Amino acid sequence: MYPTVNGNSERLRRRASACLRSLIALLMCCGLVLQPLGSAQALSDAQQLVVESWRLVNQGYLSPERLDEIRWRRQRQKALERSISSSEDAYQAIEAMLAPLEDPFTRLLRPDDYAALKDSTTGNLSGVGLQLGPGSDSSRVVVISALDGSPAADAGVNSGAEILSVNGVAVADLGLEGTANALRGDVGTTVLLMLSDGVDGEHELSLERRSVDLRPVRTRRLRSDSHTYGYLRITQFTESVPEQVGQALAELQDKNIEGLVLDLRNNSGGLVSSGLAVADDFLAGGTIVETRNREGINDSIQAGFDSLYDGPMLTLVNGGTASASEILAGALQDNGRSTLLGGRTFGKGLIQTLTNLSDGSGLAVTVAGYVTPDGRDIQGTGIEPERVLDGPEPLNPGGDGDRWLNEAQQSLEALLERTADVPAG
Repeated sequence: MYPTVNGNSERLRRRASACLRSLIALLMCCGLVLQPLGSAQALSDAQQLVVESWRLVNQGYLSPERLDEIRWRRQRQKALERSISSSEDAYQAIEAMLAPLEDPFTRLLRPDDYAALKDSTTGNLSGVGLQLGPGSDSSRVVVISALDGSPAADAGVNSGAEILSVNGVAVADLGLEGTANALRGDVGTTVLLMLSDGVDGEHELSLERRSVDLRPVRTRRLRSDSHTYGYLRITQFTESVPEQVGQALAELQDKNIEGLVLDLRNNSGGLVSSGLAVADDFLAGGTIVETRNREGINDSIQAGFDSLYDGPMLTLVNGGTASASEILAGALQDNGRSTLLGGRTFGKGLIQTLTNLSDGSGLAVTVAGYVTPDGRDIQGTGIEPERVLDGPEPLNPGGDGDRWLNEAQQSLEALLERTADVPAG
């Protein structure tokens, strides 16, 4: 899922630094302070959608140089020269206008797609449970992760698998949003996918759509002969996650845990504000992330001085750990707060705002890039964990027989033993 900005987290507003609040306000206001063009009065409602979209990109896009390269003002003129008499005409004109940017993350979402994306950030989803991202070029679509308990996860769809077609229609024709829309549908209906991965090669897979309970925060105790640990799994950063994580950490500490395993595997991201709030839970001061805006200004987002949990911890990541969850993982790693175990993360270092257009559609615009506290740009490269665990990856993170979780538990136990051996000074 693409990282988006949301300012509704009460916990974030209460605990985040002034810099953090300023950043979120800036990003969220990109589509709110814009004034109508003087000539817009003569345009139809459908044409207004085109102008509205052009303006949002013009005033918020991360790279003004790129806008100059593609002659962005000329793109608006070309779009308005088309015959635009309906919303669908406007959507096609907007998509044609955005295409020269060659940025798969800056895109139009038709009303149904926009509503589905908003539902996913509040914890509701109906479909096969695949989080998708762009492949090596804009005509390819790959799986970032399969949501826990979804039809795709039950079928063993792996992170990194490429979707070639849906119900016989090539992904090159559908595009990213079209592919996501084709996977959604009424509960009980089926969808046929053609996939390609490094395990089974090209193969067909039939999945039955159903309602997916995202349950973004899951927790339990882990026990060994001599220690008790907490296990905290975050599958997606929705609006409710900061509050749920706070409750989970309080409950685990009431049970006298000695250490914590944080599991970010297959967490494809979500709301940046939620990811930042959770990072703030684990850090007592220090930088969470640095962002770069279109003026090239780097803003450092600092953690507060109080944390909800300051005990020993390890963090599990893999190729499905993306965007907002990479911000969290990078902050923990660079601040020396937690060792990362597992596999290299997805590599998504860009942030988008998501703005509601006047007819109920939405526009996502890339407005910022981020680097880890140590200045690492992970776009396209990801984050390498300190300890890479052997494959194949467990198909049921957190479930019975999860070998990676067992290894994390053993590593945490060794960490506790080493800490106990250090004499007090």
